[in-house]
Amino acid sequence: MSEHSPGGSARLDEPTVIDLLLVTSELVTNALVHGGGVTRFEATVVPDGARLTVCDRSEALPGSAHGRSGFPRPHLGGGYGWPLIIRLAREITVTRLPGGGKAVRALVPTG
Repeated sequence: MSEHSPGGSARLDEPTVIDLLLVTSELVTNALVHGGGVTRFEATVVPDGARLTVCDRSEALPGSAHGRSGFPRPHLGGGYGWPLIIRLAREITVTRLPGGGKAVRALVPTG
């Protein structure tokens, strides 16, 4: 649960901060490892949480972008990043960009 501090800003509890940092780290890592590098990063505070956007150079979609995925089996390759993002974030979208590459957006709830 978040607390309100003087001045009206919200203070987030430790588990929420950890979720936010994990999703941010995994989105950026995926862009670096699988997407040819980060071309843009945005973090915006919205009423329901934090909306993250990470853009990269690749148009390839994550392997399980069209539905929930369980944790990967070791022999299939891939790691825990995308399943972790799916478990911790909401409103996850992957959009191909007109000039090439893609944008991955995710809402991390903070309340």
